[in-house]
Amino acid sequence: MGYAQRPERVAVIGVGILGACVGWNLSRHGAEVVFIDAGRPGEGVTDWSFSWVNASNKTARRSYFDLNVAGMAEYRQLAGTIGPGPWWHPSGHLRWADDPAAEAKLLETAELLAGWDYQVEVCAGAEVRRRLEPALTVPGKTPVLFCPDEAWVHGRRLVGRLVGQAVESGAECRAGAAVGDIGIGTDGSVRTVTLSDGSRLDVDVVVNAAGPHASQVAELVARQLPMRREPGVVTRIDCAQVPPVHRAMHAPHIEIRPDGDTSVVLHSREIDALIDTGEDPAELARLLHESARQVVPELGNSRVAQTRVAHRPIPADGFPSVGAVPSVPGYYEAVSHSGITLGPVIGRLLAAEILSGKRDGMLADFRPERFSR
Repeated sequence: MGYAQRPERVAVIGVGILGACVGWNLSRHGAEVVFIDAGRPGEGVTDWSFSWVNASNKTARRSYFDLNVAGMAEYRQLAGTIGPGPWWHPSGHLRWADDPAAEAKLLETAELLAGWDYQVEVCAGAEVRRRLEPALTVPGKTPVLFCPDEAWVHGRRLVGRLVGQAVESGAECRAGAAVGDIGIGTDGSVRTVTLSDGSRLDVDVVVNAAGPHASQVAELVARQLPMRREPGVVTRIDCAQVPPVHRAMHAPHIEIRPDGDTSVVLHSREIDALIDTGEDPAELARLLHESARQVVPELGNSRVAQTRVAHRPIPADGFPSVGAVPSVPGYYEAVSHSGITLGPVIGRLLAAEILSGKRDGMLADFRPERFSR
């Protein structure tokens, strides 16, 4: 795909999944890219996400659902371009409930998804145990939603591969240096980025992909980007051998997925609610592990390896903020809660917008200008 405008020098601030995808797409189309991250690429919130690639949980707005479906398709293209490798796990997803009201809502969602041509199967628990996940304790007659086109991604490995390829193509990676200032020229457009190590970069474009720190970066160009405060706790447990689960799943009270090798990731919205009570993260990890054992008894033989409380990057209305901010020429945002699912498609669309100036209609509902400056 060709672009009409000359390549830009672009500073991508934040090298999680969104920043990596934007920078990789820019680099492969000839832009001069500088990745900037206060930590190490892929080791922030991207590495502490449930990393579930899906649209089945994104039905609140049809345009958002469609964007996530496009994100799923983009992953399949990306796997074909860079090779699947240990970052890509298209093994489907399971979800079931343990009370009548939640079960009825789940079945309603299945009908909605089927009506929107989304691949979803309703299986009995006994069939799931026989065909997909023999280690589960799901009751035999319980209806289970199986979405075969969904996946999970090892975010840190994917970021490493994308950044590595971009660097091989000439991109620069400035890890361990935070952004202290964004310089604006007399014409109101972005001109420089100053880092915490004192260095200053001349740039044409800044992409704010700083995740939970995106509002602070926005303030450097006098923009207000309202964000939710929504912390989440994720625990990794180590199994003695290959994990007994093969795909991501939302069981009652607990989310479980493999994490490659002998590791399993655990998360629960119910446990997240205890974070602000001041509960010790070690106790939160114990509660997650105990919930997981109720669903997969074999996980009782595993041990808690790591636990992290991470802050999700969610704009105030819950939807992504992606694209140019017209009041600050050269400044773009790529901020979204669903960064894992949306990373590749946002990366492609935003890179095209930066290099050609053309705005894709798929992002129409998610433009930054919906938030006042």
